[in-house]
Amino acid sequence: MANSPQSKKRARQNERRMAVNRARRSRIRTFLRKVEEAISSGDREKAHAALTRAQPELMRGVSKGIFHKNTAARKMSRLSARVKALT
Repeated sequence: MANSPQSKKRARQNERRMAVNRARRSRIRTFLRKVEEAISSGDREKAHAALTRAQPELMRGVSKGIFHKNTAARKMSRLSARVKALT
């Protein structure tokens, strides 16, 4: 348990950051899930639109330190390939 004032403050900050990061991660996953659903429905226009909306969210997660940049790049690459394969 935190004993010094500095460690108590750190614990409070970590709690707040954890809540913010959890919300951001959930929001990004929701955008990615919408792309997955559009792909599974087979609608290319809807999938492309969902992918276009998901990309900045995913990159924002990278800049905020939630995802590693290579993870985001891999996800975008795989999703865009699947959207492109829809014809």
